[in-house]
Parts: sequence; structure tokens; C-alpha cells
Amino acid sequence: MATASKKNLVIVESPTKARTLAGFLGRDYDVRASVGHVRDLPKSKLGVDVAHGFKPDYIVPEEKEKVVRDLRAAAKNASAIFLATDADREGEAISWHVMEAAEIKPRASRPIRRVVFHEITKAAIDEAFKHPREIDYRLVDAQQARRVLDRLVGYKISPVLWKKVRRGLSAGRVQSVALRMIVEREREIQGFTAQEYWTIEADLSKELQLDARFRARLHGYAGKKKSDLEITSADAAEALVETLRGAHYAVAEVRQRTLNRRPSPPFTTSTLQQEASRRLGFNARRTMKVAQELYEGRDLGKEGATGLITYMRTDSTTVSQDAITETRAYITQRFGGDFVPGQPRVYTKKAKGAQEAHEAIRPTSVLHEPDAVRRYLTLDQQKLYLLVWQRMVASQMADAVFDITSVDISATPQTGVERVGEVTPPSSQNNDVYLFRASASKVRFPGFRAVYFEVQDDGSDEDAETGRLPELTAGERLRLWELLPDQHFTEPPPRYTEASLVKALEENGIGRPSTYAPILSVLQNREYVEKSGRALVPQELGFVVTDILTLHFPNFVDIGFTAGMEEELDEIATGERKWQPVVDQYYQPLEAAVKLAGTAEVVYEQTDEDCPECNAKMVLRWGRFGKFYACSRYPACKGSKPLDGTREVELIADEFCPECNSAMQVKQGRFGRFLACTRYPACKGAKPLLNKIGVACPQDNGQIVERKMRGRGKRVFYGCANYPTCTFTSWVKPSGEFCPLCAYLTVPEANGGARCLKCEWRAGDAEPAEVVRASA
Repeated sequence: MATASKKNLVIVESPTKARTLAGFLGRDYDVRASVGHVRDLPKSKLGVDVAHGFKPDYIVPEEKEKVVRDLRAAAKNASAIFLATDADREGEAISWHVMEAAEIKPRASRPIRRVVFHEITKAAIDEAFKHPREIDYRLVDAQQARRVLDRLVGYKISPVLWKKVRRGLSAGRVQSVALRMIVEREREIQGFTAQEYWTIEADLSKELQLDARFRARLHGYAGKKKSDLEITSADAAEALVETLRGAHYAVAEVRQRTLNRRPSPPFTTSTLQQEASRRLGFNARRTMKVAQELYEGRDLGKEGATGLITYMRTDSTTVSQDAITETRAYITQRFGGDFVPGQPRVYTKKAKGAQEAHEAIRPTSVLHEPDAVRRYLTLDQQKLYLLVWQRMVASQMADAVFDITSVDISATPQTGVERVGEVTPPSSQNNDVYLFRASASKVRFPGFRAVYFEVQDDGSDEDAETGRLPELTAGERLRLWELLPDQHFTEPPPRYTEASLVKALEENGIGRPSTYAPILSVLQNREYVEKSGRALVPQELGFVVTDILTLHFPNFVDIGFTAGMEEELDEIATGERKWQPVVDQYYQPLEAAVKLAGTAEVVYEQTDEDCPECNAKMVLRWGRFGKFYACSRYPACKGSKPLDGTREVELIADEFCPECNSAMQVKQGRFGRFLACTRYPACKGAKPLLNKIGVACPQDNGQIVERKMRGRGKRVFYGCANYPTCTFTSWVKPSGEFCPLCAYLTVPEANGGARCLKCEWRAGDAEPAEVVRASA
């Protein structure tokens, strides 16, 4: 028991986590937050002493100096010190950095212990403090090796990009591989040649049950396991339809079977990011931010602050026995015994690095039902918690059972029927029998689907019930109603989305799920990649950077090489390798490649443009604002002009210069396109280029335009063009329809409804007598 004058000092990373722990631990504990890392490598230099075992030169950033001073002072008066940072190598390293920065040394009268927990609940905290341990320096070394290697790769390769493209660009050990994957997928799409093909479906019915039609698709020739029937033109499809129109249709075979579908395991970091992207539209950073909030604890009223989910950075699908027991009991009580399998489900997955001791991401208690805690959570927290809760409950439920019916239908052409036209159908003989197939699936028992089912990238349910078939028996004659030929074209591979890229990175062993969110943000902030809907589209700069890195650093943007590096870095965490030799193994070829790249001549794209200063030919170079023409004699001649210098000026008809009232034209600047006076440089009038959405502002009847916030995030919002005179703004694009109650502007909602931006009205609350449209 601590004395009245001294308390036990507990150090965590975040203030929210500190508040939650303080509520559990009581007045004998002083809980402080380091607010993340308190030491890091300096930004102004390499910060790694390569000649002396890659010794890092850690500094305390200026903004963390007060935090360190406060922790040092608190430690002097503490009876015991508990380092309660997160339960992974990053958390282990933060604990070590806190000790080093705050000069906290163990003394006989003041022990320093490490406590680890995977959920922030009273029971978990009590158990952790009963079983403290020492700092695991293997985990510290593992984090340190990654940090040093990432610094070496970034700070050694990035200057090559500055020299060959422009300053301010960056390369990264995982970032550059991810960018290469996106670029190579885009080149696959660009090089793809679509091939035409046709499918033919038939509307059929039983001869004595004409109102029960069903549809079957032409599969090929009867009697062949694999279809070799290819229809590659409209003429071939038309000729085959003519043949099939006069055929006799009969049921050849009816097959019935049951299909058992098992539930998916509880979430890991990467599967949570993927499913939140597909189902909720969250990017990886947003998912991890909300998951962190749910983990660190929410105030649940009388129950107090408690963590709602387990630790959200994990590669494991393991779940504690207590959680399994509680979940199975809940399912039995809520859904009945039929929904619980005879034995608990156990999920195993080979975890990477320091994650093997973790659990999967699950609710700290399934008894915290989503509806019960909804009022204590933000909308994003509600959505993500529901997803985690549903996945955990479903993972311990019985299989879903489907009845699958498949029907083979023979189509036998009539002999002696003359074919129309000169084109013969793709058939070798007039008496070939064609095979049509129809299928239907029906849920016999919902099992886990009563709670949850996964969705595909397009948001659809892979196991949704399909088709309806009448009772059919082999040999039964069928009536043909209509043949439906349909033209198709083969499609290129889809662009990566955040979800599919995260999945591909994990499957290839590139990076770790906890790093995917910042990597995806960097790719977009550097303008290597842009999002179009959910698709990640590489920009010209991304192509250029990838090509340079592939040319000069092929190993460091190679999937297999990077995956092997990841495995060796993970082996440091288990004590199988020392960190300095691993770093040295990759640093030596990196240094050699950097030197070779530095001697390579920079090759610029030649043009037919003449320099305005010396008439020499110009080349295309990259600058702060994109590509521009530069004299090929640079630096002897510094002549340059914008890339659009020879193009027709893009004028804006209804915009006039605020300085001289002349016409305005579109220019490209540091923060994107803007309007500039056509009399520049005589007149330097300028104003932003506004994207009007065709809706009138409800406050002053001005134009509502699309705007972007400043900074790297560049989040889109909508505001009045007359800002700052009018301050109307909305995060959601206004629909242009007025509220039937207060006549203010409404915005659409994700469920297809609408809500008013001023009052509490939502679609369905009150139906307007007539819909009034707001027009600009």
C-alpha cells in the first residue's frame, strides 16, 4: 500500500487511457500520459551513426520537453513506477524511451515494472497489476530496428528523387512497394485489350405450369465436362439463337445438395480495416482512430469509463476462453441452442512478430450490446463497435446451411431446319445437343447470418439467396418462351481500393497492418495517388517516382525482397536475431545503390519547344507545381515557361478580375487550380476557382460551391460562394430540396433518406405536400 505522501506512478500513452485507468486504480495511483513517443530521431539530419553500430541519435522534441519534465518530477516522488503502455513493440519502445528521457532508474525503494493488458476493463487491469514483468528488450530492439531501417531507406533514397524529379518527395521501405503495386496494376489496366463475347439465356417453364418461368444460361455442349463453346460476335450469337429457337428443351438432370458456410474469425487489424472500408466506407486511418477510441474507453454512465474492444493492433485470431464461454452463453440465451455449435470454435493463424500473444479484436464483453451503449458513442464509434460486436458473436455461432439446386437442361435442335444467313452457329454438327444450366440457393438455416455476413468489394452479399426454380424432374419437357443474347467484353483487373490493397500487402507479407493507415495517407498526401470513389488511382508523379525507384533500387521496391526483410525484422522480436546485423545486411546494398544512382545522368523528356531566352530546345522537368518547360542548357540558361504555354488559354466566361474587371483564366498553383487575370503580370488579380453545384444558398441565395480544407487532409465541404459575407457550410453535398417543415436546405443520408440542416426533420417524419427544388 502506498504511503499518504507517495503514490504509485502509472505511465500510459494517451490522456483518454489515463482517465479510464485512473477510474479503475483509485486514489493510490497517479496516472500520467506520455502523449505518444517522447523521443525520436531528429528530422533535420539522418540521426543514425552508421559507423558505430547504427546507434540512433534520439532527441526529445521541443513540444515534449514539458511532458518529460513532469514525468521526471512525478517519478521522484513515486513509491513504485508502472509502465502501462500498449502491449506491442511500439508500446514496449515507448516505455523504454520514457525511462531514458525522464532518467527514471530502478532503486531498491522504488521498483519499476511493466504491466501489459489487451483490454481496458477492471478485471483485466487488476490481473495485469498482479503480474507485472520487466521491459522486454527484444521488442524494444525490434521497434528500434524498424525505425532505423525506415530512416536509412527514406533519408538515403529520397534525395535521389529530389535530384531527378523535385524536392519534397519521399520514398519508404513499405510505402514505395505499395506505390509500385498500385502503378503496376494501373499499367495492366492501360495495356488491357477487351475481348468481345456473348452469353445466351433462355426463359423457360414447365409445359403444364406456364406462369412459373425461370431462366437458364447456355453452358456449352451436352456430355462435355468443360464448355468449349465460344461466341465472339453478334453474327455468331444470332445464328446460334436461330438454331436454339427451334430446339426441343428437356430436363437432363436435377442435382440437390446442402452447403454449410462457416463464420469468419474475429477481426485482426487488417481484416477490420478491409471490412470497415467495404461496409462503412472508412479509410484505414479513420478505422484505426475510432478503434483506438473504443479501446481506450468510453464513459458508460453509471458503469463508468471502460474499454469496449480489445487492443486493435493484432495479427491474431485467438480469443480467450472466458470470452468464448460468455459469447456462447449469450447466443444460447438470445437465439436458442440450435445457433450454438456443439464445440467452441477455435481460430488459429500464424501471427507475426510481437503479435502472437494478442487476442483478436473483440468486444470486451458481448453483454455490452450495441443498442445498450449507442447513446454513449459517436456515430462513427457506433458503426465500428457494431461491426466488431457482430463479427465476434457470429464467429461462435452455428454454420449457415443452404439448399442448392442445380438443373441441367438439354436443347436438341430439330433436324432438317434450315439455318438463316451465311454464318453458321459455333457447332460442329447439326445434331449437337446444347446444355443450359439453372441454379437456385435457399437458406435452410441462417446460423451466424442471423447476426452478420461479410460483403464483397461492391458491397453485395456473396451468399444471398439466388433464383427460384419450380419442381423439376429428369426427362420432363420444357417450353421455351424467349432467348436472350447479351453482349459482354472482358474486363481489366480492378484498381486497388484501400481494402484490397491492405489485403494484398498482408498476403504478400509487406509491412504490418498497424502501419497501413499512415502509408496510405502518405501516398495521397504526396500526390502520388488520388482516390476516385474508393479506387486508388496513381497520378503522373506516382508513375515517375515508381519508374525511378525501380530503375535504381529494384530490390527495395520488390515484393519478395521486402517480405523477406519483414520476416527478419520480426525475428528480432523473438530473440532469433540481433538488430544491428540485420540492419547492416540491408544497409550495405542500399548504400551501394544510392552511390550508383547519384552518378547516373538525369534524362529529361525532350520537346520541340524553343527556349524564350536563348532559342535552345526545352525539356520537361518537374517543379513544385508540376511539370514545366526548362531550357536544356540549364544551369547556363534558366529560361522556362509553363507547360500550358502553347495551349489555348482556358477562359472562364462568367468570372471577372476583382482588380480591373478583365476576363480571367485558369492557372495551376501550389494548392491547385485558381483564377488569374488575363492581364498578368500587369494586373495580379486572382481568386479561387470554385466548383458550383447548382444549388442556391439558403441564407443569402448565393451559389453553393465545393471547397477543400487547408492542410494535407484536404477534406471536401460545401459553402456559400459569398464567404466570408455568408458563412453557410455543410460537410454533406446539399440535395437542392427544401425541408417541408422549416423550408431550409436538406442533405441526403447514407440510407437513401434525407435530413434538414436546420431543424430535426428526417425523411419519413413528415411528408411534404409538394417538393420544392432549390436552384441557383
